[in-house]
Amino acid sequence: MSELIPVILSGGSGTRLWPLSRTLRPKQFLDVTAGGTLFQQTLCRLAGLKPGRPVVVANQDHRFLAGEQCREIGVAPGAIILEPVARNTAPAIAVAALAALDAADGSDPVLLVLPSDHVIADVAAFEQAMRAGIAAAEQGRLVTFGVVPTHAETGFGYVKASQRPEAGHATPVARFVEKPKADVAEGYLREGSYLWNSGMFMFKASVFLAELARHQPEMDQACRASWHAAARDLEFVRLDAATFGLCPSDSIDYAVMEKTDRAVVVPLDAGWSDVGAWSAVWELQPRDAQGNATRGDVLLQDVRNSYVQAERRLVAMIGVEDLIVVETSDAVLVAHKDRAQDVKKVVDRLKESGRNEVVHHREVFRPWGSYDSVDDGDRFQVKRITVNPGAKLSVQMHHHRAEHWVVVSGTAKVRIGDKEQLVTENQSVYIPLGVVHSLENPGKLPLHLIEVQSGSYLGEDDIVRFEDRYGRA
Repeated sequence: MSELIPVILSGGSGTRLWPLSRTLRPKQFLDVTAGGTLFQQTLCRLAGLKPGRPVVVANQDHRFLAGEQCREIGVAPGAIILEPVARNTAPAIAVAALAALDAADGSDPVLLVLPSDHVIADVAAFEQAMRAGIAAAEQGRLVTFGVVPTHAETGFGYVKASQRPEAGHATPVARFVEKPKADVAEGYLREGSYLWNSGMFMFKASVFLAELARHQPEMDQACRASWHAAARDLEFVRLDAATFGLCPSDSIDYAVMEKTDRAVVVPLDAGWSDVGAWSAVWELQPRDAQGNATRGDVLLQDVRNSYVQAERRLVAMIGVEDLIVVETSDAVLVAHKDRAQDVKKVVDRLKESGRNEVVHHREVFRPWGSYDSVDDGDRFQVKRITVNPGAKLSVQMHHHRAEHWVVVSGTAKVRIGDKEQLVTENQSVYIPLGVVHSLENPGKLPLHLIEVQSGSYLGEDDIVRFEDRYGRA
């Protein structure tokens, strides 16, 4: 039996879960459902299948998020492949297949392709469907997993089986169907052979690559060239930008699955959700007698059927119903639950306006920890900085600002010029403009400090790095 290699696709942006989901920290890396991040849940639910080391395909801007979240749950990926540009799912799966074959020492692994931002309520049912998929993949089939529909959904694509599908069995695919209108979706539900397209797939690595070369030779060639020219950087594999940039952009559905004669579908009835909007988050959460789901510091009075999430402050609501309210440190969303899909339109307007709130949170995560911009004004900025145990910021200097550091808790190892010193709780240091310096946490507990910047320009791009253990110098 072939080794099972999970391929975790982690390039999504999750715009419909704004303001919690941002470009630099999208929904798959967030604890949306109070059960760990969606990325980590995706990896953890595979344990019962006893797979090999996963291959993660991620946006290069998310490389440290992916690596750190794997470490937090004790997962060591076989590769974390970084896409220099987004080219949709077919090229991402192709380079993952090449990576899996290179690591397989002549064998031909079965790939289980999973988006990193789904929720599965029934893991046992998930495992049962996956085992049926493995049996079909071993026979050279390209397997897609179709979610057994619970209602006439217009927001998903559908897979039509050649006959009414049975649990635990693979059925040939008759066709793939785009998102239907409401009356058409009702007909699909009654007919019984239509399943929601989950975006999960399974096949042998060589079989997928052969079908890709058959139906999309230009894409196959570009992916192979980019993989063979890839550079290794720490635990990451950076695809060659020039060749990958020439690759056509297309989904696996259009590029391969709709064209191949090897496609089969296995029904999946496991409490699946793609968490595509805040209304879906509301459906996944425990609710009170009035139908409300809440997270954080929330006070409700005569409120019904609403979802309220408070990240930093108390949120109080009175006499409303069917609302979505999400509060973060720098933005508040208020929407009718029936209009949750329109959050993407707000994000598009923010992008057009060049607003930072669509890109990152006030708290920004780095490979060494995070910083939170507490206050700013004319020629000053105040940040709360957290440095993880054993982590170190780059050796750097600034042309336009000086900095004061006050340690709140933990111990800092500080280098200023040629001098190195330990700075402990309630102590402070001053870093003059233009002086080379570094900050490290040598302890076993997180280091927390307050940084006060002063100068003529305080942007994050005023950093000249001389040394960096994370490959950013």
